[in-house]
Amino acid sequence: AANSIATVVATRVLKPWQAVLWAAFWNFAAFLVLPLKVANEIAKIIDSNVVSIGLVFAGLAGAIFWNVLTAWLGLPSSSSHALIGGMVGAGLAKSGFHVVNWDKLRKTAVFIVYSPLIGLALGFVLIVMVMWIVHRIKAKRKVERTFRGMQLLSAAAFSLGHGANDAQKTMGIIAVLLIGAKRLDPSVLDSIDGLPIWIVLSCHAAIALGTMFGGWKIVKTMGNKLTRLQPMGGVCAETAAAATLFFTSYKGIPVSTTHTITGSIVGVGSANRLSAVRWNIASRVVWAWVLTIPGSAIVAALTYWIVAVVS
Repeated sequence: AANSIATVVATRVLKPWQAVLWAAFWNFAAFLVLPLKVANEIAKIIDSNVVSIGLVFAGLAGAIFWNVLTAWLGLPSSSSHALIGGMVGAGLAKSGFHVVNWDKLRKTAVFIVYSPLIGLALGFVLIVMVMWIVHRIKAKRKVERTFRGMQLLSAAAFSLGHGANDAQKTMGIIAVLLIGAKRLDPSVLDSIDGLPIWIVLSCHAAIALGTMFGGWKIVKTMGNKLTRLQPMGGVCAETAAAATLFFTSYKGIPVSTTHTITGSIVGVGSANRLSAVRWNIASRVVWAWVLTIPGSAIVAALTYWIVAVVS
């Protein structure tokens, strides 16, 4: 929810309960929009021949631990990277370095840097363009009213991108577990839309339900603590982030929606003046990003070793 509704709640365009329902709907509807390239990429990070129920359990345990810890601290870390880190850590604990597809992991690692920078640049450019267009308009209330309406569209677009990219990561984990258990043919990963429809719909339903639970500490960090947003800034931040997510999802690159929207918010805030961004908060967020994959990987590896001993 923090990804999908932070800006629309911070600008008071929607009440929190309205925002989560709006975002949840578009999270679910995303399965109609983009191909399942991200799911295929995630499913291929760990060699499916070594995947077992214990490995996936340990990977998910590492990801969940990191998500809960950072949510408790109010830091917008990446659930996606926690999931990837968890699977890599469990895979390493079970069979060593050879089971990890390092090329696909490298692509994900590169976009830890690229996705927030792209979001930041697009957010900065959009807000500068919009400010230049509207600065001569005298009817300021009419301008604000227009952008409040536009933010419903930008929030919907971002939620579509969020649902498409993030739900597919879970699809990839479910697919590789079923392949490892000999319940699914590995050839499904050769096709963009080869996954069974029940996997697709259940993952989109899960992300929609998760959005409806809130995540208010992180919403506060992203919507108010990083910088103060107005509807015009909210539109630009969400549009920049949505464009980034549509591009990366179409290319099959599993990026962090959290990183992307945070970068866009910082870009919008810094267009007014650099001091408009609370850089001490931003630095804490960046540290959470840097530590996510190794932190969740370590927890997952420890969990796998415990599971192996017990079983």
